[in-house]
Amino acid sequence: MVFHIVLADDHPIVSSGVRALLEQSPGFRVVAEATSPDELIRVLDGTACDLVVTDFNMPGEHAADGLSLLQLLGRRWPDLNIVVLTQLANPGVLNNIARLSNVRGVVSKSDAMKELPTAVTAATAGRSYQSSAVRKQIESAQGESPDSTTALSKREAEVMRLFALGHTVSEIARQLNRSVKTVSSQKVEAMRKLGVKSDLEFYAYAREHGLGS
Repeated sequence: MVFHIVLADDHPIVSSGVRALLEQSPGFRVVAEATSPDELIRVLDGTACDLVVTDFNMPGEHAADGLSLLQLLGRRWPDLNIVVLTQLANPGVLNNIARLSNVRGVVSKSDAMKELPTAVTAATAGRSYQSSAVRKQIESAQGESPDSTTALSKREAEVMRLFALGHTVSEIARQLNRSVKTVSSQKVEAMRKLGVKSDLEFYAYAREHGLGS
């Protein structure tokens, strides 16, 4: 039996390497590729497949990437299994990815060459799989305090709690009586300390750690 795979990554060199790696197995065939969330949705609308192997962070014109994209795929194609490739090292975000019902595998790009075929094999058999680096990141966070913002200053924590509630930087500046530039700098520094690299990653972190509640 041959499993048909759609591959999505915005880096052509990565896509080429992953495709070659997967097609070394006689049971896997990459039937289409996409380079953005928008293109992935278009491809899936017109291509029958058994599995999607997708990067987590891919810029797009209309469709969001990250958790929003994975949730969208789950709603539109609930029976389609997904293996996520990522460079993320944030335990909270990785945990949220792994918990999605349509995600069968989470593989760090640092582990991809040796573990991606194993993850895909597990996914096609209906099993879940996390690569070594992903498991280590998630396990490293076990036993931590639910609120891991203790490394933030009081002012940074105020900003991030309001941001988690959905306020914009301008709204936070007005509410805290600070300049927009100051609030923006505090947000950037807080995200650096928390190890998140985008607003999407921070919102996932906030849900995981109960920020803003």
